[in-house]
Amino acid sequence: MSKLYFKYGAMGSSKSAQALITKFNYEELGMSVWLIKPSTDTRDGADIIRSRIGLECRAQIITPGEDICEAYRSVGRHDVIIADEAQFFSPAQIDQLREIVDDEDIPVLCFGLRTDFLTRFFPGSQRLMELADSLTEIKTICACGSKATVNARIDGQGHIVTEGSQILLGGNDSYVAMCHRCWKKKIREQENHCL
Repeated sequence: MSKLYFKYGAMGSSKSAQALITKFNYEELGMSVWLIKPSTDTRDGADIIRSRIGLECRAQIITPGEDICEAYRSVGRHDVIIADEAQFFSPAQIDQLREIVDDEDIPVLCFGLRTDFLTRFFPGSQRLMELADSLTEIKTICACGSKATVNARIDGQGHIVTEGSQILLGGNDSYVAMCHRCWKKKIREQENHCL
């Protein structure tokens, strides 16, 4: 029986690299992969998934209102679906991925962030946490050596940002993976410095 997987981690934990390696592994066995990503993620080009270590591949773009079940039917049957940046899918689209697992009996592997820069769930990630058969944390570390769980948003001077919209696309210039302790400590230091 196929499953819905959610493999999540903080920024820089190699989620995209693992998605592309997983794609390669399936294809090496002669299996067909439908690689998708939400249109929200335009960092590396509208239809490109690129990892920090240089792996990249074209993917089908899914727009915010698009029905993933219909999109899947239009491309024909595949052996597996791999979705990168799954936090940007709507809860309804996550429900559609769950429907494909149940009705088509094919695995769906979703890779993405669990929480935003304020440690709050992305709606798509929350729905994945509710529906996934398998949850796997892809770990990375904070500069202090502890496990990083926070996607700290930073400004041009390296200060932690604590206000703004949930979605701001960026890489190492905009985000730093930190443990919760270091994140809170740095915010307190910034606040004390401003007094």
